[in-house]
Amino acid sequence: MHLIITDARLARSRAIHLSGVRLLLAGLVLSLGLMVTAAGLYHWVFLKGAREGWPVFGTLVRLVVKDEFAERDRFMRANLDAMARRVGEMQARMVQLESLGERVLGLAGMPATELRSDGRGGALVSAHNLSMEELQATLDDLERLTNQRVDLMTVMESRLFDQHIRKKMVPTHAPVAGKAPGSSFGWRIDPITGQSALHTGLDFQADTGTAILAAAGGVVVTQEYHPAYGNMIEVDHGNQLVTRYAHASRTLVKQGDIVRRGQKIAEVGTTGRSTGPHLHFEVLVQGVFQDPQKFLSAGSAVAGGQVATAQRPGLVAASGSPAAGR
Repeated sequence: MHLIITDARLARSRAIHLSGVRLLLAGLVLSLGLMVTAAGLYHWVFLKGAREGWPVFGTLVRLVVKDEFAERDRFMRANLDAMARRVGEMQARMVQLESLGERVLGLAGMPATELRSDGRGGALVSAHNLSMEELQATLDDLERLTNQRVDLMTVMESRLFDQHIRKKMVPTHAPVAGKAPGSSFGWRIDPITGQSALHTGLDFQADTGTAILAAAGGVVVTQEYHPAYGNMIEVDHGNQLVTRYAHASRTLVKQGDIVRRGQKIAEVGTTGRSTGPHLHFEVLVQGVFQDPQKFLSAGSAVAGGQVATAQRPGLVAASGSPAAGR
C-alpha cells in the first residue's frame, strides 16, 4: 500500500509505503487503544452513575450485586451441605467406635458405662439446612467428644498394657523345656533321712547342663551357693511373688539382672543337698511356699486356648526350715 501526502503550502509531497505486516500491527495497536479507551469510559461512567444514583446505572448495579450475592449464597450453601454430610458420617463412625470401645473396655476389665451413649435413629419427618453457627456448634461437640474418647482409649491402652505385663510376670512358663515334673509339691518321705518332710517345690529330672528357663519376667534378687539348694537363683516378679531355681551346675545371671520370660538363666546340676541332676523349682507368695504346678497348669491352659478364671492360690503354712528337693 502506498500513501502520498501532499503539502500545498510548501508545494511538496511525501510517499509512505505500508506492507501487510505493518498494516496488521497498526490495526492491532488501534484496536487495543480503542478497547482500553472504551473500558475506561465505561468504568468511569458506570461507577459515577452507581455512586450518584443515576436511575439506569443504579438498577444495573443492584442487579449485578444481587446476582453476585445469590451466587455466593449458593456456593456457601453447597459447601455447608457437603460439610454437614461429612459431619454426619463422622458421628456415625463415632458410634461404631463407641461399640468397639465397649468390647475393648470389657477386655480391659473396665465398666462400659463410661463409653455408652444414647442410641439415635428413626424415620426422617422433616429437616432443615444447617446454618454456619449450627454446624460450628456440632463440630465443637464432636471435637469435645473425640477428645474424651482419646483420653479414655489412652487409659484403656495403659490398663491393657499393665495386664499384659502382669501376665508376663506370673510364673507359668515351664522352667525346663519338654520335661514333666517328677517329685511333686507336698508331704513325702525324704529320700535321705527316710522321715516325713514337706517338699516345697517341683523336681524336674534332666541331664547336667540342660537349660533352666525363667518361668516369668522379673529381677534377680539372689544368686548364691546355699548349703541345701546348692547354686541357687531367686527371681522377684513383683507383688511379693518369687521363684527359686536350685541345684544348678552353672548360673548365667547375677543379682540385679532383669530377666525375661523363657530366658536361660542357669543349667541343671546336682549341687547342694541333692541325690542326682535335676532342677528344684519353687514358687513363694509373701514368703510362703505355693504349689508351682498350679501356676504351670494355668500357663498350659492358656497355651492350649482354654478359657479359665485365675484364682489366687491359697497360702500353705510351712513349719520348720525348708527342705530342698532331692
